[in-house]
Amino acid sequence: MRRCDEARVTEERARFWRHPAVPETDLLKARYVTHRFTRHAHDGYAIGLIVEGVEEFDHRGSLHRAGTGELVLVDADTAHTGQAGVPGGWAYRMLYPSVALLAGIAAELGGPPGTPHFPRQVVRDDHVAALLARAHRAAEREDALSASTLSRTLFARLLTRHATPRPRSSPPSGGGRAVREAIGLLHDSLLDPPTLDALADAVGARPFALLRAFKEATGLPPHAYLTSLRVGRARRLLLSGLPPARVAAEVGFTDQAHLNRHFKRIMGVPPAAYQRAAGTYKNGGPRAS
Repeated sequence: MRRCDEARVTEERARFWRHPAVPETDLLKARYVTHRFTRHAHDGYAIGLIVEGVEEFDHRGSLHRAGTGELVLVDADTAHTGQAGVPGGWAYRMLYPSVALLAGIAAELGGPPGTPHFPRQVVRDDHVAALLARAHRAAEREDALSASTLSRTLFARLLTRHATPRPRSSPPSGGGRAVREAIGLLHDSLLDPPTLDALADAVGARPFALLRAFKEATGLPPHAYLTSLRVGRARRLLLSGLPPARVAAEVGFTDQAHLNRHFKRIMGVPPAAYQRAAGTYKNGGPRAS
C-alpha cells in the first residue's frame, strides 16, 4: 500500500491544449512534483488556480507561495520560475491569454488606456477562483458556449478586481536604450546570436554594464532571454503545424533534443505533446485513439 501511495505522490502529468471557443489562449492542466520551471518569461499572461498543494515561484527577486484555492497572476514578459513548495508538489489549472486579448477586453470595459498589469502575483478570491475552474472545465469537455462565456467573464472579473494599467516607464537612460537595442538584436538573431562582447559593442555598451542593465530590465541574462524567445517562436511554429525537428532548426536549437529540453523546462510539456494537443481542435475534435 505504501508503494502505491508513494507512486501517486510522485506521479506527474500535464496536458496543454487550445480550444477555438477560448481564442488566443493556451490552457494547461497539470500536476508537478519534481519538475522545476527554469526562469523564463511568456509573451502572454499566466493566470492560474492552485487546486492542490503549493507552488513556489520567484518573481522579480521575490519568492511567492501559492496554496490550494489561490490564484497566480503573472504579467507578460515578466521573468519567473516555478517549483513544488511542499514534498507532494502541486496541481493547477492555467490559462495563458495573449496581451492583445486582455487589452481588448479591458478597452471594452471602459478601463484606462494601457496594457493591464497585475500588481499582486498571489491572490485569494474565491469567486474568481470558482469562475476559473468552471471556465477551464468547460473548455476541457469541449462545451464551446460555456467555455467562451465563462472565460470572457473570468477575464473581465480579473481585470476589474485585480488589474491596474501598467505603470508608465521612466524615460530611458543610456542603459535602458542599450537594453532595448540589445533585445531587438536578439529578436533578429535567433539562428546566429552574437556573443556578449559583440552584443555590447553593437549597442555601444561595456559587456558587464550591459549584462547588469539587461538583467535588471528583463529579469534574465541575455542568454536566458534568448532561450525564452526561441521557445516562444517554437510554440507558434508548432501551432502552425511544422514538425518539431524542423521547428528546432528554424529557431536556432542545435537539434530536436535541445528543443525538447528547453521547451519542457519553460512550457511544462514536450513540444510534440503540445502540438498534438493543439492539433486535436484543428480537425474539429479529438482524434480517434
